[in-house]
Amino acid sequence: MATYAVGDIQGCYNELRQLLEQVKFDPAHDRLWFVGDLVNRGPDSLQVLRFVKSLGERAITVLGNHDLHLLAVAEGAAELHHSDTLDEVLNAPDRDELLFWLRQQRLLHCENGFVLVHAGLLPQWTVAQAAALAREVESALRGNDYADFFSRMYGNNPHGWSDDLAGAKRLRVITNAFTRLRICDAQGEMEFRFKGEVEKIPAGYMPWFDVPGRNSRDAIVIFGHWSALGLKVTPNAIALDTGCLWGGPMTAFRLEDGQLFQVSCNSPVAKNW
Repeated sequence: MATYAVGDIQGCYNELRQLLEQVKFDPAHDRLWFVGDLVNRGPDSLQVLRFVKSLGERAITVLGNHDLHLLAVAEGAAELHHSDTLDEVLNAPDRDELLFWLRQQRLLHCENGFVLVHAGLLPQWTVAQAAALAREVESALRGNDYADFFSRMYGNNPHGWSDDLAGAKRLRVITNAFTRLRICDAQGEMEFRFKGEVEKIPAGYMPWFDVPGRNSRDAIVIFGHWSALGLKVTPNAIALDTGCLWGGPMTAFRLEDGQLFQVSCNSPVAKNW
């Protein structure tokens, strides 16, 4: 039995299937961990959702910002962007079933010293605290008032964490950290405009995983979201978004022995954000 963590899919279904063929994925024995952003920008989001859903307990996925965006659009809490490729999902006959399934997924998964999350963890958070905070957002997503959550989800403020936060602001900071974080300052104040390479990070900020004394450093955090960062494997942080959507490879990491697997992108999308 093996567990493979897979970087951002974003609708690149053909590459995902090629990657699983390369690792000889056996759904009877193996498991897949997805770092989120199953959908959007790529050509086959509907096929990706149907496939991952069909895997049942053999797959664990955490929600990414694009997954949440799809859910928000479906609820009328957000508008489609010009670069979105979500119409096929929104018009599918099994749309409601797929969106309900997506809404049940996690923001964070912990197992055997690994932590799976889409974007990152704020440096103040221990793994146990992060898991508890993830459950707060997951409860909102799965509850009867989930549409209200999406109506209040968007926004960059507050920029950082405080234990005193409550209500929509508290859920927004938690959601932003798990699904949008790339860089922050030493106090954990997040900066969301930056999407580039590490060498171009603005003064006063650093990658979230490089903050000195980060309280989650005893775990191995597996994440995606930051395609410009690319593949990065360190003793306590593994970045797997290698930009398949933009022409880079799609990457899988086998948890048991650290083996990496990659397939090439078939049809890259032009960067037009």
